[in-house]
Amino acid sequence: MSDPNIPRLPITSPGDLLTAVPYLLGFNPIDSIVIIGLTGTRVVVASRTDLPHPGGVAAWADEYTPTQIRMLANVAATRAIAVGYGPTTTVTAVMDTVIPRLTAAGIDIFDALRVTDGRYFSYTCQDPACCPIDGVPFDPRRSDITMHAIVAGCHALPDRAALVASVAPTTGPARVAVTRATAHARSRRRALITQAGRDGLIRAGDDAVRDAFARYAAEHTLTDDELAWLTVLLPVPAIRDAAWRATDDKPWQAAMWADITRRAHPPLAAPPASLLAFAAWRRGEGALACVAIDRALAAHPGYTLAQLIDRALRAGLPPSVLDGWPHPEQPTA
Repeated sequence: MSDPNIPRLPITSPGDLLTAVPYLLGFNPIDSIVIIGLTGTRVVVASRTDLPHPGGVAAWADEYTPTQIRMLANVAATRAIAVGYGPTTTVTAVMDTVIPRLTAAGIDIFDALRVTDGRYFSYTCQDPACCPIDGVPFDPRRSDITMHAIVAGCHALPDRAALVASVAPTTGPARVAVTRATAHARSRRRALITQAGRDGLIRAGDDAVRDAFARYAAEHTLTDDELAWLTVLLPVPAIRDAAWRATDDKPWQAAMWADITRRAHPPLAAPPASLLAFAAWRRGEGALACVAIDRALAAHPGYTLAQLIDRALRAGLPPSVLDGWPHPEQPTA
């Protein structure tokens, strides 16, 4: 997750920081390493990755550490905090490998922590008065940070699996209804092409995109038939690009593309899932953007827009690179 949408939370202790991490990511990390970038005293970026297998730490770090260094450089972060979630046997090997590499790249390590069984342990502090050998217990439920985060409109799902589930295909009668509607929409598209050609198809797509944005902006959703019609048109690059240009960091737009991604006939999920990833990235919701990209590439492994956003996320590019998007004279890819 990266600026500009990181919440301003009054962090004054390691316990406060650890309480804030799930709100920075959008879910509670498990068996993970989290890197938090700082500019001065302000958190400007946070990323999470699964811990590697203990036998493959060095090879994993060869790929992982350069991406973190680029991420920190892209947001002008000069200091970092590393937090490992898991047992000491797994976390310590990762910290012993990653921290020296970050330091060698000029990143000042403000703190390095391990979280295990509701306690945190510091790798940088040896003072038993504040960092006892058996760790420091912390309870997020009793922290003021939780209240501040909730008031700020932040939320934290139980784990990454819950985030993945939030964009998974719908099932049951809802799935059947959209599948049936999609078959009708495909027939309608073929008839439209026969009657009005490509120009007529593009006009219909522009109308469908405009109607969808208006509907969700008014806090409504598309019917199954309307959603099916939009999703059979979005694979057309010109129509997809019209939706892409209209997508920014408004919360309802991320909610719109999440709803369409969930409900879409699964083989047609790549365009809306990519647009969800784009909307989430613009909001600084990197974790949601990543799971949306996974959903898009599962539906269409070669989908160009998904691959483009995936590269941007892996490079740690901040949403600020899109300030002024879209440029009125610059075509989209």
